[in-house]
Amino acid sequence: MLVTYIEAIRQAMDEELTRDGNVLLMGEDVGVLGGAFKASAGLQEKHGADRVVDMPISESLIVGAGVGLAVQGMRPVLEMQFIDFISCGFDQIVNSAATLRYRHGGQTACPIVIRGPSGGGVHGGLYHSQNPEAWFCHVPGLKVVAPGTAYDAKGLLKSAIRDDDPVIYFEHKFLYRRIKEEIPAEEYLVPIGKAALRREGRDLTVITYGAPVHAVMKAARDMAAEVDIEVIDLRTLLPIDWATVKGSVRKTGKVLIVHEARLTGGIGGEVAARIAQDCFEELDGPVVRLAARDVHTPFAPAMEDYVLPNQEKVTEAIRKLAAY
Repeated sequence: MLVTYIEAIRQAMDEELTRDGNVLLMGEDVGVLGGAFKASAGLQEKHGADRVVDMPISESLIVGAGVGLAVQGMRPVLEMQFIDFISCGFDQIVNSAATLRYRHGGQTACPIVIRGPSGGGVHGGLYHSQNPEAWFCHVPGLKVVAPGTAYDAKGLLKSAIRDDDPVIYFEHKFLYRRIKEEIPAEEYLVPIGKAALRREGRDLTVITYGAPVHAVMKAARDMAAEVDIEVIDLRTLLPIDWATVKGSVRKTGKVLIVHEARLTGGIGGEVAARIAQDCFEELDGPVVRLAARDVHTPFAPAMEDYVLPNQEKVTEAIRKLAAY
């Protein structure tokens, strides 16, 4: 069945609400409106207002209430209308949800999913374009996922809902209706913590996740005659599938890391450091990072294009590293 990225997300929530009576969806406008982007369209009508719950404009309340419900045995899916505003619930996430299992000696769990639209490329300006995933990859007790395909969007969300740890789920709004993919009619899960080998190659490895997966894959296809590129889609950012990453780097000897989040402090820095530490003898060139510039995401389309990575920048970086 050919479905969009956002429809894959809606299907995942619908199926999990149907499968498990303890699953709830909570957030601003998720019910009557069906979500700001219609990710939950029709779910309140189908499952009821007590399970698809419209919440006040308070991310701290949404997360706090979700943690309390999780302690009581529920499995809340908490939507941030834009992931930028997850910062308003930051304390509840990192000091309450993430520490809960450890604080109670493993006697309780916190099975919540916090999901919301991230990323730029849609000319959303300061408060509707952020990629804050690195904030959470520093916190033990959390899991962080960022699907780049419709197939993964559905399979990872279903796995996240069934996971007993809090999962931060970054869905890229640029992909919502721009990509379609064949998705099985039968149920499937995508495991958390397992990267995807999107393309095999022998000359150079590109490691990426989220929306840049598509720019990287297009660049790899277009450059196939000059560079044989291997593409790794991390999918999960915490925990990272280091075995797949290191195996690819040791095979090709050169690695480019691409992400849309800002360069400084981005997850690419941790990936680069681990590769330099563990694969130094196998490297044939510097570990290169390509990311957004260290500035706020501008509203003006031309300025946003200048700030964010794209296929042209990916191609240039590959060419330069391949020639090293």
